[in-house]
Amino acid sequence: MQHEHRMLVFSCRASQAFAEQVVKYLQETGGADGEEVVLGDLEVDQFSDGEFQPSFKDSVRGATVFLIQSTFPPTDHLMELLLCIDAAKRASADKVIAVIPYFGWARQDRKDRPRVSIGAKLVANLLRAAGADRVMTCDLHADQIQGFFDIPVDHIYGSSVFVKAISESTKFRDLAIAAPDMGGAKRANAYSKFFSKKRDCPVIICHKTREKANVVAEIKAIGEVEGKDVVIVDDMIDTAGTLCKAADVLKKMGAKSVRACATHGVLSGGAAKRIADSALDEVFITDTIPHPELADDPKIKILSIAPVFATIMRRVYMYEPVSTEFEIK
Repeated sequence: MQHEHRMLVFSCRASQAFAEQVVKYLQETGGADGEEVVLGDLEVDQFSDGEFQPSFKDSVRGATVFLIQSTFPPTDHLMELLLCIDAAKRASADKVIAVIPYFGWARQDRKDRPRVSIGAKLVANLLRAAGADRVMTCDLHADQIQGFFDIPVDHIYGSSVFVKAISESTKFRDLAIAAPDMGGAKRANAYSKFFSKKRDCPVIICHKTREKANVVAEIKAIGEVEGKDVVIVDDMIDTAGTLCKAADVLKKMGAKSVRACATHGVLSGGAAKRIADSALDEVFITDTIPHPELADDPKIKILSIAPVFATIMRRVYMYEPVSTEFEIK
């Protein structure tokens, strides 16, 4: 007897709220190939020594299983995802797709000094060894990390939600896009090209020098700043040191307003307070990393990227093209 193929969605503990938003969107837009999609029952047994063991309460035999989990610290989140992939494979799932809104260790993408690990490559190897057939993630710190995988990678861009927010706002009358460092110039240029179709939108490049990791010594801004509503675009905000210094510099150079859009709100080491006390007018992040404590924050606004992930998940399950979803619209 032929087994009916089906789409199953499960969430590990770190991304429960994100997974609920994904499933809600799938339900509101008709499920997947006519079938209703619900969030599966995944239980994690916690032992007194800190060890844990996940188990699926629903049968996954023959199914395409989507496991949703961001791998931000602590490392338990990565380990939990690996164990869930292994459990699904051992339970005879047809395919296991790791949906990783925030891919941890992405900043360790090369040997930038002697005798260090390449963490992003190691994580890619671990996911493959655990049994993942495909990975979906968002705004990797470096695009070339896709090449660390020997399985398909769907690399989603957060620009779709930010472009919509900027386009619909009346606060950006004299728009300029800024990159917080030289490495973000390509991303800033992509935003600028999109907005330049309808209006003038110059690019500003911030050049920074570091004393050591997470400590910025000096920032200089290059470009047309005076009188502009500047939007700094980046892949993540960690300590917010670079971002806040860049905002101060841009305001001193005559910027009318300074806002920021960053996909991943890591927000470590007092970053939220640093943003609150800074020259930044607003900061937009997505929900790839949960921050329920910021729900009513006056400066930090959280936009959901779950519908974008849900769309890609459905297209992958139904063997439909996904390339159109990776364009700025």
